[in-house]
Amino acid sequence: MLHVTETLAIAEWELSESFMRASGPGGQNVNKVSTAVELRFEAERSPHLAPGVKARLKKLAGRRWTNEGAIVLQVDETRSQARNRDIARERLVELIRAALVTPKRRIATKPTLGSQRRRIAAKTQRGEVKALRGKVGDEE
Repeated sequence: MLHVTETLAIAEWELSESFMRASGPGGQNVNKVSTAVELRFEAERSPHLAPGVKARLKKLAGRRWTNEGAIVLQVDETRSQARNRDIARERLVELIRAALVTPKRRIATKPTLGSQRRRIAAKTQRGEVKALRGKVGDEE
């Protein structure tokens, strides 16, 4: 179980991990050991997430969301396979926690009368400045 919050946990069957060879530092180790981790979370099929959370998660995941409705995270930051695995799981938990927060509804407000008048005055002044940029008349 992957605990996201006190009330929400992701079951192990929803997660799948695959390991591959990483690029970057590590010397000969890079050529021999599969340290990079690809964590796949079947978000669309998850019974633990509400539809609204899934929609926000899809938006937050962006390119990491596949056509099948899974989130794929790739981590190859460290030389340790176990550490990369932990980092991938931490990132998934952070992503889900961010999706759990419902955004505040925006309440539309009207601009104040003073701000409307200032805006019109600024536009008028700017128009006058631009009108003075015309061609200079003949001075003969």
